[in-house]
Amino acid sequence: MDPIVQTSNSKKRKAQGEPTFPLDDLHQDLLERVLARVPPSSFFSLRSVCRRFSSVATSPSFHIACSQISSREPWFLMVDPDLHRASLVFDSSEGNWRSVKALNSFNKPIPVASSGGLVCYKTETGELVVSNPVTGLCRELPSVTQLTSSETLYAIAMHSLKQNPSTYQVVLVFDEMPNLSFMVFDSAKNLWEEEVTLVRKTNSSSDVDVNEEEEVYFLSKTGDVVATNMQRSPSKQYSSVLITENGEEMLYFLSHSGTVISCNLTQRTFTELPRLLPVYFEYSIDVIECGGEMLVVVLSEFLETSSLRFWKYSSRVRSWYQVAVMPPSLSHEFYAKKVDINCVGHGDEVLLCVNSSECSSCLMCDLKNNKWVEMPKCYVDGKEKEFLSAFPFEPRLEAIV
Repeated sequence: MDPIVQTSNSKKRKAQGEPTFPLDDLHQDLLERVLARVPPSSFFSLRSVCRRFSSVATSPSFHIACSQISSREPWFLMVDPDLHRASLVFDSSEGNWRSVKALNSFNKPIPVASSGGLVCYKTETGELVVSNPVTGLCRELPSVTQLTSSETLYAIAMHSLKQNPSTYQVVLVFDEMPNLSFMVFDSAKNLWEEEVTLVRKTNSSSDVDVNEEEEVYFLSKTGDVVATNMQRSPSKQYSSVLITENGEEMLYFLSHSGTVISCNLTQRTFTELPRLLPVYFEYSIDVIECGGEMLVVVLSEFLETSSLRFWKYSSRVRSWYQVAVMPPSLSHEFYAKKVDINCVGHGDEVLLCVNSSECSSCLMCDLKNNKWVEMPKCYVDGKEKEFLSAFPFEPRLEAIV
C-alpha cells in the first residue's frame, strides 16, 4: 500500500482518528521509488512542495528508480510553422498541452528524429544535437566528416535502449541513389562508426529501378500544390522508421518519388518496395512505426471523396494489405482541400497533423481499436496554434544525453 504523505491538514485527520505517516519518517529510498512512479507532469508540481522533494530530482538513485519504469505515456513534441521554436508538447497521459525548453543556443535547430526520452535536432549548418526536452540537457554530436556537398542525406533515425535510456544510436542513410550508405553514431563510444555500403537486393520480382526523376503526383510537403516530385517539410524531410524484424535491424524511409525504401542494416542490403497505388491515386503519404511494425499512411481521392488508410507490407507475398481506415465521415472533410498529412506512431497510438490552406487539425487514433479523436486546440497569447508535425518521446528525467 502506498504511504500517506503528510499534508497541511494532516493534524485534522489525526484528530479524527485517521492514520497518518509523517513525511520525516519516510525513508529516502522508498520516497524516491514512489515518486518515480508519479507521472512526470505531477512530479514537477510536487517539487515545489518542499525542499526534500525538490532535491529528489537530482538524486542518482532516483534516476535509477525512474529507469526501472519500463514505459511511460508519450509526450509529443509539436512542430509549428516557426520550425525553430519547437517548445510545445502534448501530454497524452493527461490530454493537455505544456511547454518544454527550446534549444535557443544552437543555430536554428529543427527536430528530425526521436526515441525513448530523447529528440534529435538538425541545425542549419548540418550539425546534429540530441536533447532531453524534459530536462533541457543537450549534446552536439561529432561532425560527420564523410558527408560531402555532393551526397544526399535521405534518412535520420534514432534508437534508444530501454534498459539504459542514456544509451542511444543515431543512424544516417545517405549517398546518391541508387548507391546508398549508412553510418551509426554510438553514444556509449561517442563516435561515428565506419561508413557501410548498402547493396541493392535484386532477387525480388517486385523490385524496380529507383528513379528519382519519375513523374509522380504527390502533394507537396512544403505547400498546397501537387508536385511531380514529393517534397517534405524540413521537420519530416529525413523521417524514417527503425525497428527490429526477426532479429534484424530494418530502416524504412520514403524516397523523393514517394516509394518506400527498405534497408536491412544487419545484412547491409536495401530494396524498393512496390508502390501502394497507381501514381494518379496517391496523394499524400507518410511512413510510421506502430506496435513495433512499419506502416504506411496514404491519403488519396477517388470518386469525389477522400480516403485515409493504413497499410502494412507482407514480405511473404510481396504486397501491401490494409490494416485500418479512417471513418469516411472524417476523411471526406479533406476532399479537394489538398491536405498534407504528417503522422507519427507510438505504441498503438498514431498522431496525425492535417494541414492545408483551408484547414488545420491534429487527430489521435487508437489503431488497435480504430478509435479517432480530435486533439484539443492549443492557444498561445489568445491565438490558436497550428502544427505541421510531431515527434513522440517518453518524459524521462533520467535520460542523459
